[in-house]
Amino acid sequence: MTAQEEWARALAAWAIPPEILAQARESPWDLPPQAFAARAERALNSAPSPTHQRALEALPRGGTVLDVGAGAGAASLPLAGRAALIVAVDQNPEMLERMAELARGRVRLRTVRGAWPEAAPEVPPADVAVCANVAYNVPALDKFVLALSGRSRRRVVLELTWRHPQTSLNWLWERFWGFSRPETPTAADAAEVVEEALGRPVQIMRWRRAEVGPVTPDPEGVSWVRRRLCLDPSRDPEVAAMLGEQADPGADREMATLWWEQTVPGADSPDFET
Repeated sequence: MTAQEEWARALAAWAIPPEILAQARESPWDLPPQAFAARAERALNSAPSPTHQRALEALPRGGTVLDVGAGAGAASLPLAGRAALIVAVDQNPEMLERMAELARGRVRLRTVRGAWPEAAPEVPPADVAVCANVAYNVPALDKFVLALSGRSRRRVVLELTWRHPQTSLNWLWERFWGFSRPETPTAADAAEVVEEALGRPVQIMRWRRAEVGPVTPDPEGVSWVRRRLCLDPSRDPEVAAMLGEQADPGADREMATLWWEQTVPGADSPDFET
């Protein structure tokens, strides 16, 4: 089995059983745009992460950045001090609106609503392509990263959690449903897929991101976890109590940054239309 086939098989194992999904009163997949905006604001007010550093190393002053699965811009807006233009691709128009608000006065922004790699023909090459916390939603990761490479002149930087982001809820699935969830794939598996697709090694850095928050989750956070678990809203107090028992305000989250070069640094940046 190829690395890509194993990746797709591992992601398929995360499907919620139909009998549980049928009991959900709200979609477990909807993500609150305000949470992504808060993450982007934290990134703007924090020191550059390893992902930002890897992007800045290859980004010429006045260069261009492509941000795929941009959300509200946490991966790319901190590059605004050096970038002249950011092109953001995302399927959610409200996410792009939030990013546009944060970009105002910082950097020129062009937004493209659509999925990747289907939207790739709509964007010209950028100096650096970034993509953060999207890979675990992409079964065909090989085609995804090849399209990223096809739209980057210098470097591609890919960020993801070291383990599947939903593994942190595995104990709650067990408690509420008696249902065991997978533990794979991991960022190491993603690196194997990328190397297989590109036909060459890539760089990978494992690091820790501090998660700051109260011991007792706020109602919005509780509601998000409860929806993920396909539970009725009446279970919010129970979910909050369990999260309060387990929460650690000083906890770190293991992350990974993958990157690979495209061409020799120093090439001229292409022109972009706004």
